[in-house]
Order: sequence, then structure tokens, then C-alpha cells
Amino acid sequence: LVEQVRGSEKTPLLSCLLKGPNASGKTAVAAKVAVSSGFPFIRMISADEMIGYSDISKCQQIHKAFMDSYKSPLSVILLDDIERIIDYVPIGPRFSNTVLQTLLVLLKKVPPDDGRRLLVIGTTSVPHLLEDLGLVQAFSLTQSISLLDEPAQIEEVLRVAAHMSETDAASIAAAIKQPIGIKNLLMVAEMARQGSKSDAVGTAEFLECLHTMGY
Repeated sequence: LVEQVRGSEKTPLLSCLLKGPNASGKTAVAAKVAVSSGFPFIRMISADEMIGYSDISKCQQIHKAFMDSYKSPLSVILLDDIERIIDYVPIGPRFSNTVLQTLLVLLKKVPPDDGRRLLVIGTTSVPHLLEDLGLVQAFSLTQSISLLDEPAQIEEVLRVAAHMSETDAASIAAAIKQPIGIKNLLMVAEMARQGSKSDAVGTAEFLECLHTMGY
């Protein structure tokens, strides 16, 4: 995605929706892509930063983020937990149509100036809802982020994201007997690191924290 946006003059706008269960690591993956891109403009839009805002104020904040992104040659915008951004409530169901329509317009709006390129990454735990609202179709592509259920997957995340040795990562991966999300895996690694006397994450400390988390 990053290289396509960076290197293709025919792709001024590219959007990707990451879908998967809660705690699967969608936000972590999106943030990793954004930081690794090296793009000069990165902005995350989440419901948490707009608590108490009216629908109009939310739309203004979202619109401003996109307008600011058009000023940079390369930009990334993260739309985290889109269902929360549009105030989705399953009872009804109810949601903010004003915010929904704003997102639908901006997700299709190509940066107005030549040489400006934008990557939009959204995350959701309820893709069926977004599909009913037309949001899934507004993204260029979708990608599923599943819980990790293979030792090789867990080992890869521990080596690359938690910077563990191949031996320790393999030992821990073999000890995990149920699916786990990237988010929880990295959370356990951080807990183990804080409890360690060094920056390295030891197998014993990791497994103890893992047990505390209920795995």
C-alpha cells in the first residue's frame, strides 16, 4: 500500500479497510504501517478524541484532517473503529448519518492538487454493518486481520514487533494453546518488559504475564 501510494502517479488516493474481531490488532497494524511509511503527515481520527462533540463538530474535525492532509505530498489518515466514529448503537440500529455522509464523501475525494497522495486506513470490528451503510464499498480494498492461531504467526510477531530472539519466540509460541490477537500479544510483551530488570523480554516473565492475562 505504502509503496503503491509513494511510487504511482496514477494512485493519488488509496484506501484500505482492516476488519477483524476485537483485540485482533487492527489498530496496531494500521499504526505500524503509518509509522513505517515515513510519510510527513500522519493523522489518526478516533472516537476517543471527539467525546462530547456534536455531529457537526465531528464532521468539522474529520474534514479538517483531510484538508490538512492535502497540503502534504504524502499523507496517511487512520480512521480507527469507524463504527464508533459514526456513533453506531446496535439497538435500533442507530448511527450518525451526518458523520457517515461526511466519511463517504471524503473517502472518495482525490487530493485536489497534482503531486499530492493520500493513504487512508480504516479499522472495524463490524464489517457487516459498514457494508450495509455503504462504507466498505467506499474503500479501495479490504483486508482481514484474524486472531493468531498458528505458532509460526505468533513467533513472527514476537520476533519482529517485540524484538525477541528466535529461540524465545519459538518457545513462547509453542506454549500458547489458544488464538490470541496481535494487540494482546504485544500488551503481554510490554508487561513482561516492564517487569524485567533489562530491556530484553525473558521467556519466564512473558509466560507469567501471559498467564495473568488468562492465556
